[in-house]
Amino acid sequence: MGIVNIEDDLHDMLRRASKASYRSINAQAAFWIRIGMLSEMHPGLSYQELVARELKAAGVEAPQLGDAAA
Repeated sequence: MGIVNIEDDLHDMLRRASKASYRSINAQAAFWIRIGMLSEMHPGLSYQELVARELKAAGVEAPQLGDAAA
């Protein structure tokens, strides 16, 4: 594990985002880094597709949505 120096403004955004997503600051930073890395490696995939792939790889399957009119 190492220390990463980031700008104060980015750290403030990270802190606020971590509260909104119920993650620790370190977990939020790791999430952003991983999603950023994946988006560079797979530029044709959307954010939602990347997150869905990560959830599926972790064994999390979202239930299918039913017909909204029903």
